[in-house]
Amino acid sequence: MIYETIIVGAGIAGQTAAIYAARKRMNFLIISKDIGGQFLESGEVLNYPGIIKTTGAEFNSRMEKQLKFNGVAVKEEEVIKIEKKKEYYVIKTNKNTYQSKTIILATGARARRLNIPGEDRLQNRGLTYCSVCDGPLFSGMEVAIIGGGDSALEAVDFMLNIAKKIYLVNNSDTFKAHEYLQERIKSHPKVNVILNANTKEILGDKFVTGIKYEQNGKIKELKVQAVIIEIGRVPNTEFVRGFAPVDEHDHIIIDAQKNTKIPGIFAAGDCASGHEYQYVIAAGEGCMALLKAARYLAKKP
Repeated sequence: MIYETIIVGAGIAGQTAAIYAARKRMNFLIISKDIGGQFLESGEVLNYPGIIKTTGAEFNSRMEKQLKFNGVAVKEEEVIKIEKKKEYYVIKTNKNTYQSKTIILATGARARRLNIPGEDRLQNRGLTYCSVCDGPLFSGMEVAIIGGGDSALEAVDFMLNIAKKIYLVNNSDTFKAHEYLQERIKSHPKVNVILNANTKEILGDKFVTGIKYEQNGKIKELKVQAVIIEIGRVPNTEFVRGFAPVDEHDHIIIDAQKNTKIPGIFAAGDCASGHEYQYVIAAGEGCMALLKAARYLAKKP
């Protein structure tokens, strides 16, 4: 069987694309090694239009119910390779091989981690990788933001009117962020910059109580009530690198219509080159990618 489209990934972008494909009565599959994507990493979600307050787990449960309502079942397999064959594509997973006229890549991205003690245990317990998503939960708290690039300094800027005190912990003596961000942050009375500090551990029992870092050969502790790790994100695009063109950060390059450089292959959400990691954006891109794939098929002989 040659499907009209195969959606790879079952985060909010992939699930949204699948809902629209089902409602258009397309012959399609959705394949993913897990169901939920970034939903599985998120704590409270307070910025999705129309939903006042939810959690990543609750949001994912709602989406799964909507998939079921539309008769969509996710094939829980891992895509390992995509190849071009004549007028269709071959998708190889760890279990099967499928064929499709179009593909929508919605594999998301994962936060770059420090891989230090306490990190896994205290995630969503005062530790987050997304200031926009979870920063408002830390209102009036003392917060450590770890990183030295644009994402870290943008997180500091975002938290200026939320946190009581911000400690910007950078493992270098310089920043990679834009100059205007550096100037705004370094001069702000709420911000204390700690340079040449290599974070070694996230401290806390049930919730974050501080961090431990090494500076000039000495181990030091900093008491905070929240930690935001902003050292970048890694798009889940390993299996298409060398097949679909990616940018300097390994995001799949797309245009405004969600087309990749390969005809019939579209991309949406955090794996694509928009670099804005928000549920509402990923959902919209998943919808558009599906609609553009359907339009592409309609124009084919």
